[in-house]
Amino acid sequence: MPIAVFGHQSPDTDAVSSALVCAGLLERRGQQAKPYRLGPLNPETEFVFGWAKAPVPELLTRLEPDQPAFLVDHNEAAQSLPGLATQQVVGIVDHHRIGQLSTPAPILLRTEPVGCSATLLLALQREWEVALQGQEARLMLAAILSDTLGFRSPTTTEADRRAARQLAQLGEVEDLTALEEALFAAKSDVSGIPADALLKMDFKVYRFGGRPYGLAVLETTHPASLLARKGELLEAMREEKAKSQLAGIFLGVVDILSGTNQTLVPSPEEAQLLERLFGAPVHDHLADLGDRISRKQQIVPVFERHLS
Repeated sequence: MPIAVFGHQSPDTDAVSSALVCAGLLERRGQQAKPYRLGPLNPETEFVFGWAKAPVPELLTRLEPDQPAFLVDHNEAAQSLPGLATQQVVGIVDHHRIGQLSTPAPILLRTEPVGCSATLLLALQREWEVALQGQEARLMLAAILSDTLGFRSPTTTEADRRAARQLAQLGEVEDLTALEEALFAAKSDVSGIPADALLKMDFKVYRFGGRPYGLAVLETTHPASLLARKGELLEAMREEKAKSQLAGIFLGVVDILSGTNQTLVPSPEEAQLLERLFGAPVHDHLADLGDRISRKQQIVPVFERHLS
């Protein structure tokens, strides 16, 4: 039975690209592996796979009994396939915090504080001494540019920049600026997407103090167009909070170009919590979080520190 390789729910470009690349690397090491995704492609990821002329991994809704799983771009059960805790996880390549997932036996575990999982896969590819295809290099390059917001994110490391240069050469991509602009244009083109789908495009559930919180992010070069839909986004947030029985839910609208974050807050309870954690007053369901644009580095650790 092949190893199922997949990223997190509400997959982004890194989650889907890294699943495809990681499965290919495992295959070239002599292991049976198949890439999957746990949700629909967002507009940016759809553009990337079309640009790279890469096959889109199949949608995965359940694993077969005893089928091994290899996780990329996540390690927390709340962000993964339902029932993951009962499955045989054999590997993790990730750049987020370590959650509560436990395994009965040793596994391949590669986690580092870099800007993108693709950066870690490039390092593994060299260590494993297996070939990397040009198509894979293009996917990985796009993932790095996306996850680091064109190296604007505070999560960006020199390893990410170095990996991007090497992948551009391997993938024969000469104009990184043109690729970056195309990525961000696709990421920002969400006018026809319903509010509930927008909310779930980059939505993750974290457990702080034993309670689930939903933290969503929308990265765009046109924040005004998203904030103009504040009313319907807030309603979608309230519905998701009730449906998933969340203790709280927040949606950060990140302006890629200015590097700023305006966060939508649906209720007085969330407003009080946000003000307590970040000292950011909430006016008309909106809080200015300044340059806190990285969920994993600047938002999640604050929740963890104060609520756990």
